[in-house]
Amino acid sequence: MRIIRVIAFGSALLAAAAVVRAQTSTSKQAASQSVAASDPKHDANAETELQKALKSAGNDRAALVRGLKDYLRRFPDAPRKAAIYRALVEACQQIRDDDCALDYSEQLIAERPDDSEMMLLAVSILQRKRDDASLIRANGYVTRVLDRVQKSLPDERPERVSLEEWQQHRDNILSQLYALRGQIEKSQRTFDAAIKDLQMSYALRPNAVAAENIGEIAELQKDLGRAIQEYTLAFVLPENGPAGKVDRSEIRLKLGNVWKQTHGNEQGLGEQILTTYDYLRPGNPGESPAARNSGVQDFYSFVLHRLDNSPLFIAPYRGKIMVLSFWATWCTPCHILEPLFDSVAKNYSGDPNIFFFSINTDDDQSLVAPFVAREKWTVPVAFADGLDDFFKVGTLPTIIIVDRKGKIVYRAGGFAPDTFAEELNTAIQIATAAPPK
Repeated sequence: MRIIRVIAFGSALLAAAAVVRAQTSTSKQAASQSVAASDPKHDANAETELQKALKSAGNDRAALVRGLKDYLRRFPDAPRKAAIYRALVEACQQIRDDDCALDYSEQLIAERPDDSEMMLLAVSILQRKRDDASLIRANGYVTRVLDRVQKSLPDERPERVSLEEWQQHRDNILSQLYALRGQIEKSQRTFDAAIKDLQMSYALRPNAVAAENIGEIAELQKDLGRAIQEYTLAFVLPENGPAGKVDRSEIRLKLGNVWKQTHGNEQGLGEQILTTYDYLRPGNPGESPAARNSGVQDFYSFVLHRLDNSPLFIAPYRGKIMVLSFWATWCTPCHILEPLFDSVAKNYSGDPNIFFFSINTDDDQSLVAPFVAREKWTVPVAFADGLDDFFKVGTLPTIIIVDRKGKIVYRAGGFAPDTFAEELNTAIQIATAAPPK
């Protein structure tokens, strides 16, 4: 009897399936017991007819598909039905019949709900279809696999695998799955969910797939500064990373395009790439905030980091107006100001020349993400990483507006709630009215 298997459709996804495959053993054992309890004569006849179908097809995969489909019509409850579904999926793939492969992969999933490998194969086909219904199903399958991996326990690992190895492997798989779901959500245009998953993928394992997709979303949303940063990360990171492979030449084109849209030409792009490379060098992201920008003398040379630990490069905002709010979780007046700041920022949403950032100065940075999530602020948040010292921020809250030339054109420590929005809007209008560099 020939071995029936599914053709690998990508080592990254198959790796994801491997970590949960062990969990299917119970359902497979139950299926075997069910077969053993069936009618022996019927089973013998079914096996004989199956061998005939296989022999008749020979090495012709199209004939094998026809033969196995006919066999299932005659023996819809065949004892080896799951294995036949797998054979059909493989053969349908070999003759490039996606509809056929998808049909039998989903029939197999109905028979074996724990078959993560088959779910991920179905996902790859559904993604290519790109219609709404297919993407919804694809999202559901990835979510099921993600849930299973997240619930996997270290006690289930093979004896020869250390706890550290198991954790690294699990994090690699989760990074792949979050990136995959993020790409599906991007296709569904549920951008907030996509960014959340892609950022989770990047936080688990910095990878070019997540960075490129976040860059594409930022470009679609006309956030060219963020697009530049994400495309630069994707360009500098390895082409073949934990979440899959990217095409660096394509990323180069995207990066050059958004840079020229922002700056008019590619002058300064090389410096941006080198700065990103230096930031990503081994050990650098883990440096203390003070050490990370130690010795920086120019505002545009700063590299901050966001709540998800991805970098925020200031260089791409040269020639733009930046509105910065310095705050901390322990600062009670900041709790009043930030929603007002957030409201003003919404008035300029989509303006390619004005960017708002909330710059956090907390010593304990672990407090910040939960606080921001609870408050539901929408302005991008980054940690000061020495920028507060650079600007000599001694009181909180402090609002600073930096003009297109990198000069401070507005600075206010403290605020009056009743007049804050009007004063800030006026200051922004004055900065906008000044002639560009």
